Amino acid sequence: MRAWTRLASTVRHGSSAARSLGGRSSHRIVRATPSNLPRRPPGIHFSAIGPCARRAVSSQTPIADPDRPDLFYHLVSFPQPVDSSSSATAYALSFLPTPPPSSSSATVIGWLPAITEGTSRDVEAGLHDFVENSNFRSLMQEAIRQGLREGVDEIWTNGALQLQHGWMHIHDSRNIPPLGRIGDPDDIIGSVLVEDSKILPDTYQAMPSYRLCTSDGPIQLTEGLARKLRTVLEDVASREAS
Repeated sequence: MRAWTRLASTVRHGSSAARSLGGRSSHRIVRATPSNLPRRPPGIHFSAIGPCARRAVSSQTPIADPDRPDLFYHLVSFPQPVDSSSSATAYALSFLPTPPPSSSSATVIGWLPAITEGTSRDVEAGLHDFVENSNFRSLMQEAIRQGLREGVDEIWTNGALQLQHGWMHIHDSRNIPPLGRIGDPDDIIGSVLVEDSKILPDTYQAMPSYRLCTSDGPIQLTEGLARKLRTVLEDVASREAS
């Protein structure tokens, strides 16, 4: 089953929402800019109706993803000016289990269309309906820079030892390139210079072409950087809530 067909199933039946956004073998969500993607993929629906969906809306209980335990979906209103309709609802994708302090919180990875009150049928939605949160992107890049400086991830530390000299690409783990190959531009989070097998964190540069979500799924960092990002997100959420 293709990745994006599963959000409706998640809300209806409690199956994996991350599968709707991806998970390695059958996933790919991309922003609608690539010309090779159809504007409205056939048979793909985001909105869902049914008892489980209505319970999720009424209780606003976060949806945890069983296949990606680091991902959570929180029902919110689409933040302004992302959506001009104050009544539009969305699922905020987050690495935090607690609801975001606001729908526009920097801790939100992005937003997916959700059920609207009074909806009596599924509403077709495609890959382009995922909306990235630019504030999260900036936060994520800074967390990675800090993580590289602090040496929190042995994968990249070992990568620098093997490279010895040159630019090392920080790849998203959702789509790891074959050994010795450069990954897709959508999956290269950034690059950092390595000298004498040591990472020079101040040289880290974010990759403008990187996408928070592609058809291989949502952002998936290596373990050490993921822990660092969660710590940063928790601190930001605490500040936003105060």
